Amino acid sequence: MSNIIFNKVDYTLNSLIAKIDLGEIALPDIQRPFVWKNAKVRDLLDSMYRGYPVGYLLFWKSETAEKFIGIDKKQKTADLLIVDGQQRLTSLYAVLKGVPVVRNNYEKEQINIAFNPLDEKFEVADAAILNDKTFISDISIIWSENSNTFKVVENYVSQLKEIRNINEEELTKIQNAITKLDSVKNFPFTALELASNISEEDISEVFVRINSTGKSLNQADFILTLMSVFWDEGRDELEKFCYNSRNPSKKESSPFNNFIEPDPDQLLRVGVGLGFKRARLRHIHSILRGKDLETGIFSVERREQQFAILKKAQKQVLDIQHWHDFMKCLKMAGFRSGKMISSDINLLFSYTLYLIGRTEYMIEEFKLRKTIAQWFFMSAVKGRFSASPESAMESDLSSLRYVSDAEQFLKWINRECQVALTSDFWDITLPHLLATSSPRSPSLFAYDASLVLLEAPALYSSIKLSDHFDPTDKANKSSVERHHLFPKGYLKKMGITKRRDTDQIANYAYVEWLDNLKISDQAPTEYTHLLKDRFNQNALEMMLRLHALPVDWENMEYNIFLEKRRVLIAQIIKEGYYKLVDSSSITPMIEQANLSDILKTGETETVEFKSTLRINLHTRERDKKIEMAVLKTIAGFLNTNGGTLIIGVADDGTLVGIEEDGFSNEDKMNLHLINLIKSNIDEKTTLLIHSHFEDYEDGRVMSVKCDRSPYPIFVKDAGQEKFYVRMGPSTDVLPTSQLSDYLKNRFE
Repeated sequence: MSNIIFNKVDYTLNSLIAKIDLGEIALPDIQRPFVWKNAKVRDLLDSMYRGYPVGYLLFWKSETAEKFIGIDKKQKTADLLIVDGQQRLTSLYAVLKGVPVVRNNYEKEQINIAFNPLDEKFEVADAAILNDKTFISDISIIWSENSNTFKVVENYVSQLKEIRNINEEELTKIQNAITKLDSVKNFPFTALELASNISEEDISEVFVRINSTGKSLNQADFILTLMSVFWDEGRDELEKFCYNSRNPSKKESSPFNNFIEPDPDQLLRVGVGLGFKRARLRHIHSILRGKDLETGIFSVERREQQFAILKKAQKQVLDIQHWHDFMKCLKMAGFRSGKMISSDINLLFSYTLYLIGRTEYMIEEFKLRKTIAQWFFMSAVKGRFSASPESAMESDLSSLRYVSDAEQFLKWINRECQVALTSDFWDITLPHLLATSSPRSPSLFAYDASLVLLEAPALYSSIKLSDHFDPTDKANKSSVERHHLFPKGYLKKMGITKRRDTDQIANYAYVEWLDNLKISDQAPTEYTHLLKDRFNQNALEMMLRLHALPVDWENMEYNIFLEKRRVLIAQIIKEGYYKLVDSSSITPMIEQANLSDILKTGETETVEFKSTLRINLHTRERDKKIEMAVLKTIAGFLNTNGGTLIIGVADDGTLVGIEEDGFSNEDKMNLHLINLIKSNIDEKTTLLIHSHFEDYEDGRVMSVKCDRSPYPIFVKDAGQEKFYVRMGPSTDVLPTSQLSDYLKNRFE
């Protein structure tokens, strides 16, 4: 029989409460703050009232005292720590003792559960219940020191008689129900007490296992559990920072800001990303427990080392100066408050990148701020972390594990931005994304940010939108409102009533609220005539351009107007982005040699042509040999002196065109190449590759610029790693007999 590491002990609720009051039972704060909804507390009490089982408790018998439930000083040193069941026991203690709990926003709240003795029904007390004489509005009075069931019955009956008569049968029912409710304090609980001689490591493992079924805690909770056990002050620091970020303070050093009210698990993600370049928290849980991910072996020494890394990273994350300097990056990107940000994950990952650049690579603040602002804008407009955010962050962080200096770090960010924001994105994808009525669309917020960057005023106003978006403006009425250019009332007359049609992003513009009142439901031709006379022609034309309004828009058919304005909005977003990122800050993607001249010169040691990236033009099917030929050429350039690969051109320089590869857009083609490199070479090699698309004759080609690599590049080909080099205008595998000398002379 296996060794049992726990004993079964029976308690009543009353005895548990007494032990908490005495201090014999303490909490290791594994699931703080209190996260249950009041309705769940109500349901728990209802189940106990009806005699239903409500689960067991798990204690750890230890001499180490931790935090207590309750507010009074304890008389004894705690020897039982609650590992599982804290929320249930906290709920019951709070109700029976009438003490407040701490909510997720770190504010204290009294849990008021009401009870109707006649219906034997529990409810969460609200305004209606408080005024309902048929309810005892707060059942905590039943167990208060200055009360008893007879007194509660007497007071309730007196209260009920104010609105109706009570017969003997009802009186008996009231007495029985209140007595039954009072007896909840004798409800039996089974507790499993873990032996005192098992380690904190085993306690953590038990907690993880018992929460791995049913409604399990997420990975962030698991890591916060480890922090409670092994580094409790670190968790306290996280929670204090989060509390202070929600509360304006007159202190000079406060994390309060207008962009985000972070939670502990969110800041934990930043610390994990900074310290370990990891985003998947399941890996971090294992790492912080001291597990070697390769061998699966646990080590106390390794656990201490990993916690040391986390402590160092968290110190940087919670540095008030770092925090507020990062917020300047968001403002530089045109964003003014959390109302303009659709993704907290994007913000937090951008903060991770900021900290990496600042604390690891010591990048000058002026340059770093601009680069992070560029990244944030890009990832915001692309919705980079809207789907599978943990996987997207893990992919980005895995690339950064290969970055060794500030130059590579900045280069990586610039490359990712340019790969994401292609001409196809601006001209095709973004106008399509703008075809929505979602009030929290990433593309809408990017447009707002662009208007700030371009210093645009509100429509028909002389006040800049950046001033209107100021989050410190606390007037009863917002100084600027989103106005329907084609008002709803006007569209209704045209038979257009569905919200998805009337509330299109392209039908909105920002106007001052008084102007919005004047416009009401007038036709565009009517109200524009009244407002445009405020400005001279030049000022009016500039204003209309910044607000992406087509010439003579007010006379257009509605659907045509929407289609044209989406294209113009996309161009304004592009203009805002490129004002943020001026040309001097962009790492060139490819040497700006004339494409026609390159093609006329033909293939050389540094230039090669490929007809396609993946399609065999003879079979018209995808061919791995074609893909491998591209990879061999890229590796050859990297291992020799660099070079340029042109895809979409035949060996003789005639145009084939990228459309032969059958990708739906250029973004997909570029992503396919990157994935090929990641799968068959390695991820860090993508830092040395710079691709873009160009017009040539009547088609499009893909240019892939390859740097001279500072380290050897091997290609996985037919299960073997091969080393390719350029030999004149061709790429060849280097024989094994020559490899050692070449590597020594080329790389050492």
